[in-house]
Amino acid sequence: MFVAVYWWRVHPGKEDQFRAAWRRGTDLIREKYGSYGSRLHRDADGRFVGYAEWPDEETWRAAFDRKMVYDDPETRAAFVDAIAEVPADADPIFTMTVTDDLLLRARPDDSPLDGE
Repeated sequence: MFVAVYWWRVHPGKEDQFRAAWRRGTDLIREKYGSYGSRLHRDADGRFVGYAEWPDEETWRAAFDRKMVYDDPETRAAFVDAIAEVPADADPIFTMTVTDDLLLRARPDDSPLDGE
């Protein structure tokens, strides 16, 4: 498995727009390019950090070289409109090969318990 990590700063008030576009874009990238999907995190300084899993570096590289373009201009426009800042070269901050994976995968029907 291969991982790419990205970050974005979002315009204040556009966090929900960004998250909705990120979720839809992640679904489209998974469908078109074969990713395993992604997780979105929020850093203490407000940055959003995305952690995307791929079957291997070659699959990620083919998608990255095509700029992960997908056929949904409205989603792409909402994503770009929400972004205030990205790294200067817009490349991932990390690309890594997974050597040991001990994450437990939650089933879709699992939900957090109240109070936890």
